[in-house]
Amino acid sequence: MSFVPMESLGIGQKHFVPNQRRCLNEVAGSYTYFADGDVLLAKITPCFENGKLGIAEDLKNGIGFGSSEYIVFRPNKELNKDWLYYFLSREDFRAEGAARMTGAVGHKRVAKEFIEAYPIPLPPLPEQQRIVGILDEAFEGIAAAKAKAEANLRNARELFEATLAQHIFGDPADKGWRRSDVASLAEARKNAIRTGPFGSQLLHSEFVDDGVAVLGIDNAVENEFRWGKRRYITEKKYKELTRYTVKSGDVLITIMGTCGRCAIVPDDIPPAINSKHLCCITLDPTKCLPEFLHAYFLHHPVARAYLEENASGAIMAGLNMGLIKEMPVWLPSLSDQRDLVRQFQVVREQVQSLEAIYQQKCATLDELKNSLLHQAFSGRL
Repeated sequence: MSFVPMESLGIGQKHFVPNQRRCLNEVAGSYTYFADGDVLLAKITPCFENGKLGIAEDLKNGIGFGSSEYIVFRPNKELNKDWLYYFLSREDFRAEGAARMTGAVGHKRVAKEFIEAYPIPLPPLPEQQRIVGILDEAFEGIAAAKAKAEANLRNARELFEATLAQHIFGDPADKGWRRSDVASLAEARKNAIRTGPFGSQLLHSEFVDDGVAVLGIDNAVENEFRWGKRRYITEKKYKELTRYTVKSGDVLITIMGTCGRCAIVPDDIPPAINSKHLCCITLDPTKCLPEFLHAYFLHHPVARAYLEENASGAIMAGLNMGLIKEMPVWLPSLSDQRDLVRQFQVVREQVQSLEAIYQQKCATLDELKNSLLHQAFSGRL
């Protein structure tokens, strides 16, 4: 029979694809049961807030099992399943449900009592079907517009990478660049390349509300420096860990969790250290610019091939400081590095402009969807 884990339940996807099979004795009693025509809604955070929701169809033998975090709705003859799906898709419903969730942080759920007591407008079935037809047609057009915008953005990103590989980086040997490695480009001092404190050097219980910042994955995961969750240690603790201090211009690379992301520490960085989840590189400014190494690490075919070949596990799970030190770097002169960085910025800004247009278009389309849903369930469609 069909098995539908949480990851198979889509967002903005009316009908989910039941592409897994399980034997009855594996799932009975442990998972949620549903049948063709049922509407599934994720009840746990953040899946509920994200709108994980769908109508079951084409199930093996007409039945399926899935996550225990599903709420299953079985419409009666007076309720069109598509009408119910669109009703539960509304932003207002999700906001109200999220506000009334119960449970521990990270495991909050929408209460069954909230769902059972939530009022739903119920016009005659023919009227439900009429409005569903309007919404289906409108949402199909919106989905097509989003897909076209996404394809345009994807093409722009591919062109960006091709431009970097062919025209900006090019063939380093033909350009006369010298072959080096990351370790040779670091400052000639101890701990110029370092990961953060491990084990008992820094315990989670030692974090405080204010003091010296501790940088982690969230500060580099977008491939540019951003402040995420704030973590601090006291000045007293910092004195024990000064060798892990980060400075403006240092290059940060994530080595745990979402590995292989890269960012440059900004000029206005306050006192801070890096956590064990980051490798921090202080470069010799007479050899390599941080902006060049950042672009090289993320986009140069040699760097990408090296990481894919040497890092073990899914999503570069085995990335470590030794691999980073040994990564080959084809290095132009400092003046050429400055020119390449300028070229890179021009092309990157063009892509960022397209990304902003894409995001604005998607936001506009989402607003249109919400407006249509509001009209549909307030009797104005």
